[in-house]
Amino acid sequence: MTVIVLMDSSDASKQALALARKFGEPQSVSMDAVQPFAPDALAAILAQAADDMNASAVVAAGTERGNEVMARLAARMGLPLAANCIDAEPGDPTTVTRQRWGGSLLEEARLHSPRPLMTVAPHTVAADSGPPPAEVEVKPVAETDLVVRVVDHVSPSNGGVSLAEAKVIVSGGRGVGSKEGFAIIEELAGLLGAAVGCSRAVTSAGWRPHTDQVGQTGTKVAPEVYIACGISGATQHMAGLKGAKRILAINSDPQAPLMLNADYSVTGDLKEIVPAISAEIRKRR
Repeated sequence: MTVIVLMDSSDASKQALALARKFGEPQSVSMDAVQPFAPDALAAILAQAADDMNASAVVAAGTERGNEVMARLAARMGLPLAANCIDAEPGDPTTVTRQRWGGSLLEEARLHSPRPLMTVAPHTVAADSGPPPAEVEVKPVAETDLVVRVVDHVSPSNGGVSLAEAKVIVSGGRGVGSKEGFAIIEELAGLLGAAVGCSRAVTSAGWRPHTDQVGQTGTKVAPEVYIACGISGATQHMAGLKGAKRILAINSDPQAPLMLNADYSVTGDLKEIVPAISAEIRKRR
């Protein structure tokens, strides 16, 4: 049996590949098969490849682009899509375990479909270490499938460091106090070569753009270190941090949810603590 996997060079794709191997011998379609990114065109390629190879399943990483392409594929094929899976077992029906409510609970479900379509929640499955799958030969796509496409890229406000790829993130919440209060967050991020993030409360207040938001309705991140300054830790924010290796929380409230879930916590005024950390970094350079 053959399983089709939509892939790029990310760890998330390698994690999706690991789960896909349960359904057969993988064949890959590159996310870059159509340039610029055009989700309908990629969905058309996946549909054609799945039909040509009589694929047992189609799998992709549960990233923004992966979920968008797979949703369009499901609509095109008239089949259900199971998103944000962390496990799946082939069968009739297929059994899937997937994240719900931003990862705060797990759902076990039955997927009644002749060809399961699934996305794999990033950072929930060990990355595949086997040989790379063979690539599917891509056929030309119709012009009508290129109507929706990327036409421009806007540089992020954080100096070009992508939240999704950053190894270190310094994030601020309502406790920062104002738009101007983020100066000390940006200073620390600059010293660490980090990206600047924020909570939903901050974007709602207009202090930072939505592109800086970490969480269920923002960007899901997986840095080596996540430094949370003045963030209480609402469920939707915590949903975006599940991939973080280490969390350092700075807050005046020691009982804040993020403080209780952090690997390291500092209780106090972030407007004193953050500049002190920056000063200490400068001393050691």
